[in-house]
Amino acid sequence: MSETRKIRVGITHGDINGIGYEVILKSLEDNRILELCTPVVYGSAKIAGFYRKALEIPAITFNTAVDGAEIKDGTYNIVNVIGEDVKVEPGNETKAGGEAALAALERAVDDLKAGHIDVIVTSPINKHNIQSEEFTFPGHTEYLEQRLGNGSKALMILAGDKLRVALATTHLPVSEVASHITRESVLEKIEILNDSLKRDYAIVRPRIAVLGLNPHAGDEGVLGKEEQEVISPAIADAREKKIMAFGPYAADGFFGSGSFAKFDGILAMFHDQGLVAFKALEMGGGVNFTAGLPFVRTSPDHGTAYDIAGKGEADAGSMRRAIYAACDIVRNRRRYAEMTRNPLKKQYFDKSKDNVVLDLTSDN
Repeated sequence: MSETRKIRVGITHGDINGIGYEVILKSLEDNRILELCTPVVYGSAKIAGFYRKALEIPAITFNTAVDGAEIKDGTYNIVNVIGEDVKVEPGNETKAGGEAALAALERAVDDLKAGHIDVIVTSPINKHNIQSEEFTFPGHTEYLEQRLGNGSKALMILAGDKLRVALATTHLPVSEVASHITRESVLEKIEILNDSLKRDYAIVRPRIAVLGLNPHAGDEGVLGKEEQEVISPAIADAREKKIMAFGPYAADGFFGSGSFAKFDGILAMFHDQGLVAFKALEMGGGVNFTAGLPFVRTSPDHGTAYDIAGKGEADAGSMRRAIYAACDIVRNRRRYAEMTRNPLKKQYFDKSKDNVVLDLTSDN
């Protein structure tokens, strides 16, 4: 990627019958966004025009690109990924909606890997109608881990002004959560979160809170032993690695007392444990970030919202923040890479000898 060009943000249109196009178009209304990045919408110029007219959104001039090689910097771009005969049915779940969402996602990932774009911002999908032979995942996070991970593990983080919540498990039935909480997996998620807070959020010494799995964090084994046998040992392992991890905390008291404000990141054990609190505090202003991967992906913190699709009622705040966050994280990663590229040599002064310096980074 050229160091001089603005960050190219690939934006997938998501489910074409949801609020994806509305929040995308509303986010791009202000041309000042072009001072920050070059937006590239993966979708359909025809469908974008349909929603613009239906919702009476001011006209936006797009450069229509056949593929990533035709993207132009300094203007809005749209890459057509579906045919013009696709039927739009705002507010309805349809097979066509899922197929269109997948087509945009796959093309954007291909262009990201090819270097045509620098980050991906994904609009909401319907996790049911997108299922196919090509997409057998419970959500974006798991799909992107396979397509972009190169062996790295993904971590879902919901980030807002008040808190950042990461998930030890993501899209699992509640009945299966406990079996996926192991000492090794919890430690792995703590490590990924710690690394992300440093690289992606520029926090030098992150403080991480780890929640318990059971009510009252198990009450010393009365309500469950996962805290004693799995989570606490994982926290101890993290501390051995010089990570500032604390807990396990009972989730209700932790959020209810405002203790979350003392930490840079929170690791919740399962989806609703962390995200109910997050969305109660940050809904509409939060960003879903897939950490741990070589590439950056963000998304708004809401779903397809079929109930208000096509009505002009959708708030674009979270989509706008997702675009800004993607750019911020890319910049933070570049700065972190630059700062850590050539670390100072570790030296040891032997006080028993005059001015002798031992270079501990040398093999000699």
